[in-house]
Amino acid sequence: MSETWTTAVAGAAAGLGVAMPLGAVGVLLIQEGMRERRGAVAAAAAVAVVDMAYAAVATALGPLVASVLSGVEAWVRLVSAAVLMVIAVRGLWASRRAVDAAATTATTAAGSGGAVRTFTRFAALTLVNPTTALYFAALTTAQGAALSGGTAGAVFVAGVFAASFVWQQVLVAVSGFAGSRIGARARAWTFRVGYGLVAVYAVKVALPLP
Repeated sequence: MSETWTTAVAGAAAGLGVAMPLGAVGVLLIQEGMRERRGAVAAAAAVAVVDMAYAAVATALGPLVASVLSGVEAWVRLVSAAVLMVIAVRGLWASRRAVDAAATTATTAAGSGGAVRTFTRFAALTLVNPTTALYFAALTTAQGAALSGGTAGAVFVAGVFAASFVWQQVLVAVSGFAGSRIGARARAWTFRVGYGLVAVYAVKVALPLP
């Protein structure tokens, strides 16, 4: 039982390690939380599911995942950066309408259409980020034999999902609470700053060029 608990805690720590640093997806998640609660909950779940999927693949394949991604990492980063830059540019363009930006920016930039489409959109955004895959590949490779058993691997992946899911849901809850208490013009500026950060992050992801 103690080994299982230790593995679960290690998985939870790994999940928080990849979820807590606020990158482009985190910024978009906060904006979704300020805009619409149901979609934000679905978006947070999508990010956690992709984290779990990457952890599962890395646990099962470990060194193979690292070796495959290492050869094409730069090109995957460029695709990810291009997607993020498109989102940022469209969001900043829409945010020129200051009063209505809080309601329209995320819709125009990322597309509308309910919880299912929001889930799909955020899952895709998380999937194109190679950092998560490399993070788990390196981590599980380092763990080695500790995760070689089926039970240990499953417990580790469950810990990753639980920690990531809770953190993402807390993030959207806090952003939703804050978003309901500030005016439309202030919310518009949060969207502008947020999409500006996404653009900066896109450049950071793209460099160095292959």
